Amino acid sequence: MPFTAAGNLSIVASADLGALGARAGAAVPYHWEMPNLAPYLLPWLVILGLLTLKPNRNPATWLVWLPVMVAYLISQLPLGLPSQGGYLLDAAGALAFGLAAAWLLSPYLRRAHRVTTAVCTFLTLVAFGLFFIATKQFSNLSSLEWVFQLMVLGMGGLASTVGLGLGGWLCRRQFQAIRLYLGVLVCLLAVWFGVTLPFFLTAVASSGSELPWSEFLVPILGVAGVNFALLLPFLILSSASPFYRERLKWLLHVSPPAPPTLPIPVPAEPAAALK
Repeated sequence: MPFTAAGNLSIVASADLGALGARAGAAVPYHWEMPNLAPYLLPWLVILGLLTLKPNRNPATWLVWLPVMVAYLISQLPLGLPSQGGYLLDAAGALAFGLAAAWLLSPYLRRAHRVTTAVCTFLTLVAFGLFFIATKQFSNLSSLEWVFQLMVLGMGGLASTVGLGLGGWLCRRQFQAIRLYLGVLVCLLAVWFGVTLPFFLTAVASSGSELPWSEFLVPILGVAGVNFALLLPFLILSSASPFYRERLKWLLHVSPPAPPTLPIPVPAEPAAALK
């Protein structure tokens, strides 16, 4: 398969047919172009740019690459989904990118009220996730597929924000990692169930027949599980790193652990005062 000076690839099919015919067929020219890698690299360059912000000028900030890579690899796992399921995986990768941006921008997202902070976090997840999808394959998606991915990304961002917010509310007086993890998992299940239940009931009403609940519950468990798997690396980082633990507390409005109460020593009275 030699290249020509113009960058064309000359392909020749070859097979040993013996006395049945010629060994090689006619050459077929094929014009090969270097693929454009900029759309794939741009989201990672944006994360690199966020690391240069003043609040992120700390060596511990670079640990964010660990959960980013783990979450992105989770979104690329072959889960045996149908052809339409590829859009779900792309939305999961976009959500992982949005989570990294939210963790790096947490000093700017913190507001005086818990609800306002949650709204800022949700907008950050959706905005950076949308940017990830747009740079990756905007030109390859139809309008319907684009709307579908945006809906999945929006529901994932909403579930993640509400799950983190309610999990933080459970730990509002004292931060405990296990309580936060379990709270986020339960909240994700509840949010995904509540968000998708109207679609299931609409499908039941339009079909005129009763659909088995397994066709609804099993996908919800799977989607909520993937959502929690994307959040878990960031939660583990926040538990292992004091730097990111404080950032997570900013986002969740969690109070620091109360210091242990020590007995106050009573000074001994002078011997002269006892006589």
